[in-house]
Amino acid sequence: MQVAKDKVVSIDYTLTDDDGSVLDTSNGRAPLAYLHGAGNIIPGLEKALEGKQVGDQLTVRIPPAEAYGERDEALTQVVPMELFQGVDRVEPGMRFQAQTSAGIQVVTVSKVEGDEVTIDGNHPLAGKPLNFEVSVVDIRDATPEELAHGHVHGPDDQP
Repeated sequence: MQVAKDKVVSIDYTLTDDDGSVLDTSNGRAPLAYLHGAGNIIPGLEKALEGKQVGDQLTVRIPPAEAYGERDEALTQVVPMELFQGVDRVEPGMRFQAQTSAGIQVVTVSKVEGDEVTIDGNHPLAGKPLNFEVSVVDIRDATPEELAHGHVHGPDDQP
């Protein structure tokens, strides 16, 4: 069986940046299972896995446009500290949910200067190429429920 649309694919992977720092890995955990063609993983990795079979291994570099997108400086803004009512201490690296015109968005505090806080709505990996070492562990047909819901159901999931 090959990796194709509507197949549940399980992979072992290690994700690194261009400096070789490990950003994420399945080592020591269960393989990552996803529904191929449903947008459950970044587009570039999904494209690279198309047609692969159990046992295949690949090394792939995904450009930002096929990962988390390019950085958009319009998503960075300075807001007043008073927006963080109820938070004892606001520091760079903290993440918050913010209500925007497009709905709820996660923002990261990038700088705090006095009563002003710079927040960034970009994904932390936006603008960065990503390097994957991947092994295809399993491929199976998706269940009707998984297809209807657009994601994999684990053994403990309720439909």
